[in-house]
Amino acid sequence: MEAKRYHPLTILFELIIQAKHLFFPVLILFVFNHDSTNAFITYGRIVFYIYVGGMLAYLLMKWVSYKYRLDDTAFQLYEGIFTKTKQTIPFSKIQNVNRHTTLLHRIFKVTSIRFETGMVGDDSSVEFAVISLNEADRLEAYTKQAVRLEKEPEAKGREGIPSVEIGTPYATPERIIHFTPTKKEIIKASFTSLSFLGMITLLVWAYFKLTEYIDVEEQVVGIYSLITSSWTGVTLTAVGLLVLSIVFGMITTYIRYGKYEISSDHERIYIAKGVIEETAFSIAKERVQAIKIKQSLLKRMLGLAEVKLTVVGGDSDSDKDKQDVSSLYPFLPVKRAYEMISEILPAYEVTEKMTSLPKKSLWVRLVRSSWIWIIGTGALSYFKPNIWGWEQAWWVISIALTLLILAFEVIEFYNTRYTLNDHFIQFQTGSLTTTLFVSKREKIIEVSVKRGLLQKQLGLASIKTVNRAKPVSHKGVTDVPLELAEGFYQWYMGRRKEIKVE
Repeated sequence: MEAKRYHPLTILFELIIQAKHLFFPVLILFVFNHDSTNAFITYGRIVFYIYVGGMLAYLLMKWVSYKYRLDDTAFQLYEGIFTKTKQTIPFSKIQNVNRHTTLLHRIFKVTSIRFETGMVGDDSSVEFAVISLNEADRLEAYTKQAVRLEKEPEAKGREGIPSVEIGTPYATPERIIHFTPTKKEIIKASFTSLSFLGMITLLVWAYFKLTEYIDVEEQVVGIYSLITSSWTGVTLTAVGLLVLSIVFGMITTYIRYGKYEISSDHERIYIAKGVIEETAFSIAKERVQAIKIKQSLLKRMLGLAEVKLTVVGGDSDSDKDKQDVSSLYPFLPVKRAYEMISEILPAYEVTEKMTSLPKKSLWVRLVRSSWIWIIGTGALSYFKPNIWGWEQAWWVISIALTLLILAFEVIEFYNTRYTLNDHFIQFQTGSLTTTLFVSKREKIIEVSVKRGLLQKQLGLASIKTVNRAKPVSHKGVTDVPLELAEGFYQWYMGRRKEIKVE
């Protein structure tokens, strides 16, 4: 395709972003001091007009100068107003495709799309902040087809160019839908995520914002006195706040997860979510390095779990929604989570049968954590804090600290399990929040086995794996039997038979 400019609405969207930064200067210069003749305000308005005029000129020149083009194998990006630069980003480096459609995008029937690579720096991604829906579909189709043809040269036409051209319709590959949440699951998610507590945060935020402009302290005191004057008022208020909090939690959860959909084809995994603002992720299956299944204490009680994929090309500098590219639905029923993994990634195996740590591992962990108790108790005995006039409170805190450490270590010991088979390693760690980690041998780029002095005496060791990700993923298990550690190292050496060097 010929080099072309970005969507004209890019100027409007960048203006709106700039308008957010100019909101308070406008209030000060033109609202609060609209009839002021002060020299500072007068010159401030002149500077404001110059800045706005310069910004408009810059955005217009930027739109005229910045262009993009696609050839057979790469994005060609042309940037710069006075000093021109050209970037070439190969399609083969693209690993994830993310779309984010805000309410403003939906009004103008456009979207934003970002092609993430495994590189760092300015070449880490190609982003179109504003692009038409058809153009986004065609760009994504073109890059996928180009990568496919690069892997399969025999599929090229006589001229050796991709069959999907920009400007031609594209047939979306058939996808299998694996999960969409039901109303019952949305309600359960609203309680599990504790989103109903956001109502309290919202009320506190609104109160402090109001006090900046209006003196509402007397009115609040009056309302509080009226409510607490009778048990009926207290009960009705409590019930009302509880109902509002639950409704608020359900609404916010529905807005975020109401249209959640997990689907896949033979090459990629697709995640779409959002009711008002829509976000769509696309992850290449071959880029999945490992699987993590996380469960908090509350999720374990309700039989729920979150499945996260360790992928290459995640952008650690992006905002929260974009960081969730590697996360499937965070409130999946555990049984369904295991089934979905085998459906989406049949090359991975997740087993519920794992080996527990030997009892001597618990003693090593207790000895190791005793340093926390020694340091804490030493500090308490030195400062001897006086709590509510009780001078001997420090030793009660010391006992509580001891019990807390023991409880956490025992819980983590019983939660820690592992298994090692021909091509996979799987282990579970954590105390209140547990993480089940699964990875294929061919996806692990480095392993290590370490032994401390106490571990040597008891025949234990610590193992660790390293997977490609951004940032690099380090996972491991401490205090496993020495036999497993030795077998783990030999197991990893078998990776040589599975790796193909191009």
